[in-house]
Parts: sequence; C-alpha cells; structure tokens
Amino acid sequence: MKDKQTYLTKGSFALLLFVILGYVVKFYPEQLIPFDSSIQTAIRGDLPAILTTIFRGITRLIDLPIVISWAILLTVIFYLKKWKSESLLVAGNLSLAGILIVSLKHLYQRPRPEILHLVEEKGFSFPSGHSLGTFMILGAIAIVLAQRLAKKESKIAVYGITGLLIFLVGLSRIYVGVHYLTDVLAGFTLAFGLLNAIYPTYDRIRFEWRFQSKQK
Repeated sequence: MKDKQTYLTKGSFALLLFVILGYVVKFYPEQLIPFDSSIQTAIRGDLPAILTTIFRGITRLIDLPIVISWAILLTVIFYLKKWKSESLLVAGNLSLAGILIVSLKHLYQRPRPEILHLVEEKGFSFPSGHSLGTFMILGAIAIVLAQRLAKKESKIAVYGITGLLIFLVGLSRIYVGVHYLTDVLAGFTLAFGLLNAIYPTYDRIRFEWRFQSKQK
C-alpha cells in the first residue's frame, strides 16, 4: 500500500498530541482551566433557547447506547452483504472505543466542568466518550462508503457530512456543559490517530479477502 507510511505518520502525530494533552490533564490540570473555561463561556453565550434545543437534541441523538445500537446494526448489515472486512472494521472500532472510554476516564479521572449541565451525565470528563465513539464509528462508515463510491464528488460529500456531524457532536458536548474543549479535542485526536493507524491493515485485509473471493 503506497500511502501506508503517510497514514501511520498522521496517526502517530495525532496519538502523540493525545498523550501530551493527557499528560497535562493528569499532572497540571489547573493550567488548562482558564483556557477551557473561556472557550466554554464563549460557546455557551446567553443560552439562546433555539441553540439549547438544537444542542440538547444532538447530544441525545448520539447518546452512547444509540451509537452502539447503530454500530451493531451496521455490522450485521455489512456482514450479510458479505462486506466482511467492513463489518470487522465497524465492530472493531466499536469495541476499541468502548474499552478506551472506560479505561481512560478512570486513568485520568478529570471532574466534569463546574457549570450548569443541560443534560445529565455521570462519571469523569476526559476524554469525551461521545466525541471519541462517534468519530470512530462515523469515521469507519465514511471509509466504507467512500470506498464503494466511484465519483470523487460523492466521496467528498460523504467525508463532509460525517465531518460536520462529528464536529457538531463535539460542540454540543461543550455547549451542554458536560465537557471542556480539551476533552473533546482529546477524543477527536485519539480517534483520528487510531483510524489512521488501523486503516492500512483494514485495507490490506479487504484487498486480500476480495482477491480470495471471501467477500464482495
């Protein structure tokens, strides 16, 4: 795969950013509070009713049980269509995201922002599980769809739509008050790094299985 090194380089850089951010959160959390608080205040603004309704709706639509349900459904659909490597990618990303969300939150144990929460959330704040999980699942879906589309414009549209959805999810978590910006950035950088690290192996397996007629 010609671009394997490019993907691995991008993935390594993103994972390094996550490690650096996690180090600061773990050992120097007070250094981030002024930055995070100012961004959160700017995003929250005066809590206009329309934005509150929109962001509450977004954050509820991507609650983890819903994301998990969609991911499992897509895994089954892809498998039945004999897209076995694609099914494995979605299932693997779902499992990996779940393990990381639980383990990393307990590792860093960052309290949630001391601001009015517009939705009820429990547990720790870093990294944002919704941001990480949504990026991992929507990223996998974008990869699968882009590989099956012939037109460049269609591929761009897929990446644009999924990218917008991921961005809105992260923004909604800050707006409703349950995460700092750095929580969301951590979820995004970790997911981006993992997707880039996983992609070359997934693409190789997909090619081999199609060549061997193990899948469509």
